[in-house]
Order: sequence, then structure tokens, then C-alpha cells
Amino acid sequence: MNIFLISALNKTIRKILSIVVPLGIGILIIWWALSTLTPSDKIEIKKAFLSADYFWIGISVVIALLSHLSRAYRWKYLLQPLGYKPRLINSVFAIFISYLVNLAIPRAGEVVRATTMSKYEAIPFEKVFGTIVAERVVDMIILIGIIIGAFFFQVSFFKSLFLQKIPDQPLMLISLGILAVSFGLALLYYIGRSKHRFFKKIRRFFKGLWEGMTSIWTMEHRGAFIAHSLFIWGMYLLMFYTASLSMESTSHLSFGAIISGFIGGTFGVTANGGLGTFPLAVKEVLSLYGVNANEGWAFGWLLWSTETILVLVLGVISLIGIPLYNKKFFKA
Repeated sequence: MNIFLISALNKTIRKILSIVVPLGIGILIIWWALSTLTPSDKIEIKKAFLSADYFWIGISVVIALLSHLSRAYRWKYLLQPLGYKPRLINSVFAIFISYLVNLAIPRAGEVVRATTMSKYEAIPFEKVFGTIVAERVVDMIILIGIIIGAFFFQVSFFKSLFLQKIPDQPLMLISLGILAVSFGLALLYYIGRSKHRFFKKIRRFFKGLWEGMTSIWTMEHRGAFIAHSLFIWGMYLLMFYTASLSMESTSHLSFGAIISGFIGGTFGVTANGGLGTFPLAVKEVLSLYGVNANEGWAFGWLLWSTETILVLVLGVISLIGIPLYNKKFFKA
């Protein structure tokens, strides 16, 4: 009995920590960032907010909506082979509800999304959740592709940035390169052979990536699925770009800077809904391209705030709308 109580207590503590820790990190980052700002910095950030062209912010919101709708439509291509044809409106509602939940409880949105669709479309939870995992695998593959593309697109930039930090000593650079490659190969070999639970998880993760990628080719509507996947991420990039046009300090950014800033923001938003981490990541990346730290900080907050407000509004509407719509639908 005591063992079960302890086990249940440990699970409860883990759940609480999974919510409190990311939220605490976000609040700590905000506090730290604000504490480092001088009065003139705060005035500069406020001025950047007030002088922003909100027409471009509005355009970025429309683009974000298109990406979310495309994600909802893409979902049906994974559910149809299982014998289900969910209504698009329920897919849209479920996705916005999951985004809303993710703001409060990191990584819980996917479970809520599967539960919502299971409830209103009478699809077994495990099947719905499996399609969401497959989606995430595909999204991860595309993100990895964007990161690799960004690196090769800006090899000269990263090389010059690297040389600024390390003197131009060919022998040392070659030695570091050989050392890095050797370490990478040794690590891959160890991961492939190790029986440690952590490395087994890594192997399963990459196996899942591979299976998710290869499963696309056996899909009936794989062309449409791939097109929607590319469209979604294209819209994400375009959303970042159009938002950058809203501020004078970011309107001149190169394509490479846009991609790098987007990648930084993408990693920043994975923790606690991006609270504090998204603006910080965007600021740090854009500073490499000559954007003033305060203006980069303001841009990151402007973009994060806009998208968060959008998620809050549409998430609440979806929470209210999905039971009302389905009640009316089943009556009809």
C-alpha cells in the first residue's frame, strides 16, 4: 500500500515539477533580463514597441492562421488510412485547444489534442495520439533540414564569426576539425552500441524519425501531405519575415538572418511556451547580425506577444465552440 502511495506521490511531484520548473525558468529569465536593463534601455524598448508598424504584425497573424488551418487539414491525411474522416472544424478546434494548454502546461497539449479528437470524433485515443507523434516526426525532419540548409547557406558568415573568436591559425583549426569529427564518430559508435537506457532512447528517437520519414512514401495522399508540411513551415518563416518588417531595425535583415532568427525562436518556444526564452533567443541570434540588443529584445517580445494573444483568443473560442458545434451537429 505504502509503495503505491509513494509511486503515486512521485508521479504527482513529477507532474507538478514539469509545470512549475519551465514556468519558473521563464519568469527567472524575464526577471534577469529586466534587471540588466538601464532606464535608457527601457525607454528604447518602449519606443520600439510604439513605433512598430502594426500593419505587418497583422499580416503575420493572418499568415499564422493559414499555417494552423493547413496543419488541421494535413491531419486528415494521417487519420484517413486508419478509416476515419474527421470534420475539419473539429481538427481546428482540437489544435487551438492544444496550443492553449501548452501555454500553461508544456507538452500536455498533444495529449489534450488527442483526447479532444477522440471524444468528438469517436476515434480511439491511441490511434489519434499515434498520428500526432507521426506529425511531430515529420516536423522535426523539416526543422533539421532548415537548420542544415541555414548552415550551408551561410558557411562564409559562420566561418568569419568563428574566426573572430579564434585567431586565424590553420593548423589549430584543422586540428580542431579533426578532433570534432573523431569525437562525433566515436559518439555515434558508442550510442549505437551502448545498452544504457538514455542512449537507447536516442536510438529509438532517430529510428522514429526514419520510420516517420519512410512512412510518408506509403501514404495514399503523400503529395498533398508533403505539400501541406512544406507550406506550414514556409508560413512559419514568412510569418517571422513579415513581422520583421514592422520594425526599422529588423526590416533590413538578410534571408540568412531571418532563417537563423526563426530557428532560434523555434527552439526558444519549445520551453514553457516561449515565455522569456523566445524573446531572449531571438535577441541573441539577431545580435550576431548587427541588430541592437534592445531592439532585438523588443522584436522578440512583440512577435511572441502577438502569437500568444492569437493562441489565447482562438484557444478560448475553441474551448467554447467545440461542444456547442458538436451538440448542434448531432442534433441535426
